[in-house]
Amino acid sequence: MYCDELKLKSVPMVPPGIKYLYLRNNQIDHIDEKAFENVTDLQWLILDHNLLENSKIKGRVFSKLKQLKKLHINYNNLTESVGPLPKSLVDLQLTHNKISKLGSFDGLVNLTFIHLQHNQLKEDAVSAALKGLKSLEYLDLSFNQMTKLPSGLPVSLLTLYLDNNKISNIPDEYFKRFSALQYLRLSHNELADSGVPGNSFNVSSLLELDLSYNKLKSIPTVNENLENYYLEVNELEKFDVKSFCKILGPLSYSKIKHLRLDGNHITQTSLPPDMYECLRVANEITVN
Repeated sequence: MYCDELKLKSVPMVPPGIKYLYLRNNQIDHIDEKAFENVTDLQWLILDHNLLENSKIKGRVFSKLKQLKKLHINYNNLTESVGPLPKSLVDLQLTHNKISKLGSFDGLVNLTFIHLQHNQLKEDAVSAALKGLKSLEYLDLSFNQMTKLPSGLPVSLLTLYLDNNKISNIPDEYFKRFSALQYLRLSHNELADSGVPGNSFNVSSLLELDLSYNKLKSIPTVNENLENYYLEVNELEKFDVKSFCKILGPLSYSKIKHLRLDGNHITQTSLPPDMYECLRVANEITVN
């Protein structure tokens, strides 16, 4: 049921049996406790671009929706996460709000995707809230106010986006816990060599790593399995083959396909000859 752009100020009467409800681009500023009593079969609830504040969302309005899988409240005026939420929830999106506090996500055993980008979250708020989420695979915390990596993130993560924060330091072996992590973004932070221990990003599951727009002078070592590596606009001074290949041989080489080094002090002529042997499957290497 589509109720987008109708200048609604509250949730309309929804007929029973509706599974998908879109209420985007309205002026909804409150949700009463009985708003969804008719529609207990609801699976998707999309409330993007409204005027919702936490104090105007009443009682256990969401937790009564026992079939709910997707809840999107992007572009509203929330200052903390909403809840309680039903155990059925798979996908939670609360982007472009003013969230600085996360409530408990305890018991959300099916929650797989969390989008929290463009908020005001600091690392401590995140650490406390997300610990118990055993099914979480996708977490976007980009464009927040974190100065450190949050502790206790679920080890089930496949995708972690932390770009556009103020992170300057990677604790030793921080990413080793994430044995399934494939996609990691830390671009537009304040990472320098002094805050990045030698093997920080040497994670065998990692396929894509974005460290662009930082202050790195040397290339952090990565595992041979990495396929896409973005290092543009740092302060890199030289290309070290050992950052990609510990040893070189017929079966020892990097799986890098795309490598970006532009916006650094590395030029085409300064690349060492054995680079091509190490990066033998690369499709694209971008330098100044």
